Amino acid sequence: MKLPAIGLATGAAAFALDQLLKWLVTGPMQLNSLGVPPVDLLPIFRVRFVANDGVSLGLLRAGTDEARWALVALTGIIAVGVLVWMWREPKRGDQAALGLVLGGALGNILDRVRLGYVVDFADLHFGDWSPFLVFNLGDAAITVGVLILLARALFIRDKAPVRAPGVYGAEHGSVENENA
Repeated sequence: MKLPAIGLATGAAAFALDQLLKWLVTGPMQLNSLGVPPVDLLPIFRVRFVANDGVSLGLLRAGTDEARWALVALTGIIAVGVLVWMWREPKRGDQAALGLVLGGALGNILDRVRLGYVVDFADLHFGDWSPFLVFNLGDAAITVGVLILLARALFIRDKAPVRAPGVYGAEHGSVENENA
C-alpha cells in the first residue's frame, strides 16, 4: 500500500490549525474565563468560548470521568477506522477528505484528553438566529470532509476503461482481434 501523503498532510494541517485557533481563543484572547463577553468579528460571526463535554448537537454528554473516557475511546476507534480507510483509499481526493475528518477528530480528542471537554468558539449567526451550535475548526473540518466524501460518492463516477470492439484484455489470456 502506498503512503496516503495528501491525506496525512491534510489531516496534520487541519489538526494544527484547529489547535492553534483554540489556543488563540483560550490564551491570548482569554475567552475561557467566566463573564468574558464574546468578540464580534463580523456582523454574522462572533468568537465565544464554550466548554463542550458532549459531541455534535449536544448528544452523548460526558458528565462523568467514565463517560468522558468512553467518549475518547469511541472517537479514537472511529479515528483509527478513518485512518485505515485513508490508507486503503486509492483516490487522492478521498484521501484529502478523510484527512480533514481525521485531523478534526484528533484535535477534538486531544482537547477531551487534556481538558475534559472540547473547546468550541465559532458562533455563526444571522441576527438572533443561530443555525449552528457553537463549533470549532475541527468540527468544520469533519463536516467538510464528510460532505466531500458524499459529493464524490454521489456525483463523481469512475469511468470504465474503453476497449476497442473485439479486443480482449489479459483476463482472457491473450489480446486478439476477432475481426482478424
